[in-house]
Amino acid sequence: MSSQLLTSHRIWHTSLLISQRSFSSCLVMDSSGVNSFLKAPAGLDIASEEEYTVQSKLLQDFIEISSIDKSWTFASPSGNGSQCMFAISQPNLMANTKRRSILSSHIIKQSSDSVTFHWAPFPVELNGVSSIIPSPSGSKLLVVRNFENDSPTRFEVWGPSQVEKEFQIPRTIHGSVYCDGWFEGISWNHDETLIAYVAEEPVPSKPTFTRCGYKKSDSADKDVGSWKGQGEWEEDWGESYAGKRQSALFVININSGEVQAVKGIGKSLSVGQVVWAPVAENSDQYLVFVGWPSDTRKLGIKYCYNRPCGLYVVKAPFLKSEAVDSSYSGDNASDGVSVVALTESTGSAFFPRFSPGGKSLVFFSAKTAVESGAHWTTNSLHRIDWPADGKPNQLPKVVEVVPVVMCPEDGCFPGLYCTNILSKPWLSDGCTIIISSVWRSVEAILAINILSGNISRISPSNSNFVWNLLALDGDNIVAVSSSPVDIPQIQYGIRKTSGDATWSWLDISSPGPRCSEKVKSVLEARQFTIMQIPVKDITDKRTKGANNPYEAIFVSSKSQKNNPDPLIVVIHGGPHSVSQSSFSKSLAFLTSLGYSLLIVNYRGSLGFGEEALQSLPGNIGSQDVNDVLAAIDHVIAKGLADPSKIAVVGGSHGGFLTTHLIGQAPDKFAAAAARNPVCNLALMVGTSDIPDWCYAESFGSKGKSLYSDVASPEHLTVFYDKSPISHISKVKTPVIFLLGAKDLRVPVSNGIQYVRALKEKGNVVKLIVFPEDIHPIDRPQSDFESFLNIGVWFKKYCH
Repeated sequence: MSSQLLTSHRIWHTSLLISQRSFSSCLVMDSSGVNSFLKAPAGLDIASEEEYTVQSKLLQDFIEISSIDKSWTFASPSGNGSQCMFAISQPNLMANTKRRSILSSHIIKQSSDSVTFHWAPFPVELNGVSSIIPSPSGSKLLVVRNFENDSPTRFEVWGPSQVEKEFQIPRTIHGSVYCDGWFEGISWNHDETLIAYVAEEPVPSKPTFTRCGYKKSDSADKDVGSWKGQGEWEEDWGESYAGKRQSALFVININSGEVQAVKGIGKSLSVGQVVWAPVAENSDQYLVFVGWPSDTRKLGIKYCYNRPCGLYVVKAPFLKSEAVDSSYSGDNASDGVSVVALTESTGSAFFPRFSPGGKSLVFFSAKTAVESGAHWTTNSLHRIDWPADGKPNQLPKVVEVVPVVMCPEDGCFPGLYCTNILSKPWLSDGCTIIISSVWRSVEAILAINILSGNISRISPSNSNFVWNLLALDGDNIVAVSSSPVDIPQIQYGIRKTSGDATWSWLDISSPGPRCSEKVKSVLEARQFTIMQIPVKDITDKRTKGANNPYEAIFVSSKSQKNNPDPLIVVIHGGPHSVSQSSFSKSLAFLTSLGYSLLIVNYRGSLGFGEEALQSLPGNIGSQDVNDVLAAIDHVIAKGLADPSKIAVVGGSHGGFLTTHLIGQAPDKFAAAAARNPVCNLALMVGTSDIPDWCYAESFGSKGKSLYSDVASPEHLTVFYDKSPISHISKVKTPVIFLLGAKDLRVPVSNGIQYVRALKEKGNVVKLIVFPEDIHPIDRPQSDFESFLNIGVWFKKYCH
């Protein structure tokens, strides 16, 4: 093996060892199995059965394309270049799980504008791994394995070639470690001896009953026969967190394996996103974390940035000057440890990061979401100057680095919309942070100077691709780009230091992601553009931003045709999210069937400034519906769509719009598909994990003050009138519904009620319920069957 490949081979070898240490398990298929997709479902004619056969083979080709989720870079021990690990995922239909693996590379810089990636021979599958976190120096790797039932969580600390430490953390200390991307926080301290992390608090004792009745906790009687009761119900954070216990903060000493619960936080806060504060000489060690008040009603938090939260600092355990009790008490009053609030004035603070020199603490805020009640809005970026002595101050001065952008000028920065941040996002100057952020219908990589507030778009400004930041390699960037017709491609950004800093980007040849020749041929025949859609009903009664054009992504065939292809209108949920011009396997599959796609980012979407976003609350069911209809009319007027061959698909709020559209424009659509749609707000408000969403989107700025867990008759009337079900008598379009039975966001009763009403009036309707799925319907088999049925449905009614 050449010297250039030695370091790459070493990290690949370590990944292989990690994989081999995971528990083996026998995966037993459900009796239906994947093969049931290839059988003719009940009631299908021969033609539809043939469509199932043909489309299922094509869809499987798309599903097998892998995704690049994360990457990490490390200094090379030889000093020649650097090493990089990529986290890869790929659906495993047979096991109904995601197959996760690590792909390693050695990065060699040939010159100031040239770089070569030397790849390991194969990726290595990571079975049973919940999270991996490199240490700051890159010399150690923490592997976390959460197991089901009552099995302990396992921590493994790896060196370059083998496991060096292994610890089993029993459920009496804490439950599973949070690895969800929101509460998740796993952080090494500076000398790499301690790791702070967030885990479920231990399960409290439950009442025990015997033949003689209740057994007291101090009873010495032997258990001849007993059973455990349920105890008091504890509210969780809703969708995606069903059954998860409250998050709590812990620290493990990797030399001794001792675990300490961080004292003083108490039950009034759910915690997450922990980082170590800089250490000053002769100073204690401190932890900074995000806290969400949880002493009152817990409303759903997934996709909801409007939940109040703040930054807090607390003294870390394992101090030489005191003995520490390792047990978790959750009792703030008895701990004798002070928790300091850092951001009480902002109402929202998350993603804390310290600058390399420890002088600054930066964080993002969704204050406008907390104040307005909209679930996601334009973010702001803030800075706290950290004390030189390392001792945090009560209520330090918070400096606004990047404010909320209300109404961006044409082509200018539209505001911050950041869903994640690197653990080390800094350039070597110590004051420039690199992030990915939504920019209208794309995602761009930005450089932000936290001292001056200067913002630079460093991914190509003329690109309509989506650019996602993966890692920093010194002052260079590892990223991935894609488009609706281009599978993900690794990119390497090289910073030019002469004059004003500029960036050059290189396409990196890699072993993956790859696609079949059939998929490659289909994608090469398609093209996309981002269209500006003018607002039809401009009025002085709205803000300037609300009158500005919105966008739609149009995907079509490259070949010139006398008659345009049938059109599928794709509508995102939220409503305050965005459809990006990135590669989507499911949408690429639909366009491969011979359809053009019109992917609409109606007003209220992210990436267009706060005024445009805030124009929608209070106007759902009208403004967003009209925006979609105007986008359809726009492509029809350009001769790009046949008005008699239009289908529509959407999920969640996109399903709300889908069912609204087939009711309000009953002659417009030949077919429709709705995934977990909001059909009746009056029903949803009493059953959803986010009843406040119904108020915020129905009543606008008044919604937050009107919110109640018990809706009044007057409010229920408003909810019903704004719902698709109020237009159900006019529906003619054949429609298929895909519902997740365990959806807490839009409970299954919403869709079932609408389906039953359609059947009652004799409409053509099909319903598929996925028993184990929640709101996204993203379990591999469910996602596969969902879009296979959508494809077959559209071929039958709109082709």
